[in-house]
Amino acid sequence: MNPRVKTVHPDPEYKLRLTFTDGDVRIFDMQPYLSIGVFQELRDVGLFNSVKPALGSVQWKNGQDLCPDTLYEDSIPIAP
Repeated sequence: MNPRVKTVHPDPEYKLRLTFTDGDVRIFDMQPYLSIGVFQELRDVGLFNSVKPALGSVQWKNGQDLCPDTLYEDSIPIAP
């Protein structure tokens, strides 16, 4: 099992800066998701910026969420 999300901060250009329970800090690019189903709502910057950590993953105020394994495996580590 991959580490889970501890903190999340929205960055410009629809990216998420994630800190995981193992201390890794990674960037997840949401742009590829913004043309898919319920994620289209997240094009609204105010809604995108409402992201919060939830149950080891992330969730937006309208209920959109992502699998925590996807967040870890498809994100890019930031050099310390």
